[in-house]
Amino acid sequence: MRFVPLTILALALPALAHTEDQNPITAPSSLSIPLLGYGTWNLDKSNASEAVSIALETGYKHIDCAAIYGNEKEVGKGIAHGLKKAGLHRSDVWVTSKLWNDHHAPDLVAKGLAKTLENLGLEYLDLYLMHWPVGSHGGKNEFDYVETWHAMERLLHTSKVRHIGVSNFSPTEMAHLIKSSKTKPAVHQMELHPYLPQNEWVQWHHAHGIHVTAYSPFGNANPTYGPPSKDSPPPLLENKAMRRIAKEGGCTTAQVALAWGMSRGTSVIPKSGHAERIKENYGALECDLEYEDFTDIAELGKKYLKRFNNPSQGWGVDLYEGLEDA
Repeated sequence: MRFVPLTILALALPALAHTEDQNPITAPSSLSIPLLGYGTWNLDKSNASEAVSIALETGYKHIDCAAIYGNEKEVGKGIAHGLKKAGLHRSDVWVTSKLWNDHHAPDLVAKGLAKTLENLGLEYLDLYLMHWPVGSHGGKNEFDYVETWHAMERLLHTSKVRHIGVSNFSPTEMAHLIKSSKTKPAVHQMELHPYLPQNEWVQWHHAHGIHVTAYSPFGNANPTYGPPSKDSPPPLLENKAMRRIAKEGGCTTAQVALAWGMSRGTSVIPKSGHAERIKENYGALECDLEYEDFTDIAELGKKYLKRFNNPSQGWGVDLYEGLEDA
């Protein structure tokens, strides 16, 4: 698929200046959303509560959830326990969740949020994302997001949501959403890692005051993406260049990947169910990269450019139009 330069997209967004900002998320330099978060995708129910609690006790103050993950009740118990153990208040922690495709009908949006809050045991979310620009109706998938977004906008007038945003949108979809709405997304969550840097797309968001959260910051380390094929790049955390950078900097490869992501002004949401890995990932805050490291990591995106999360074929829709490795 042809990559569309985002400078063209910028010219297509004259309405952006007239949309409403959702303060305090206005620029990458002044965010209330912590750059290092804890992800719960694929976090097994059997230890989800304990893992989330450990994350909060370790120092994480950003928890990323979603209805489709099927573990929000367990995550909610972990949040409650972790807050107590760490001596924190609810207001000290940023919690994100996401609306799934089967709740895109405007009259279902508030119901989806209510169920998520009930499962998490929370009174409000700091951020509520539309998980995909795709709605599922009667067993069929189709692009369906503008009216869904308008219903999400109405949630901002309640006490249940502080900010709203999107995930997995293409430039064209983002442009259409912004032109059709009063409120631009506060955050866009997308797949980002050294094998899929999407530099121009990230820079466009920064320029327009839309924060970016990177999911799958370890690339193909996520077991959901399956074992590597002949055409797959080497596992990111086993990449020779990443290992060398980690060794020279006194970090682990996981910490290098996370430090790289945060250095770009994006928040990152690594997941692990193991206490030692949760703590290791938190150590990325102390991992400093040199100029040469960024140069070497940039080469990985050129050599191994790869998007791992693309359900286009299975869903029968053309996702990520105009983006790298769509």
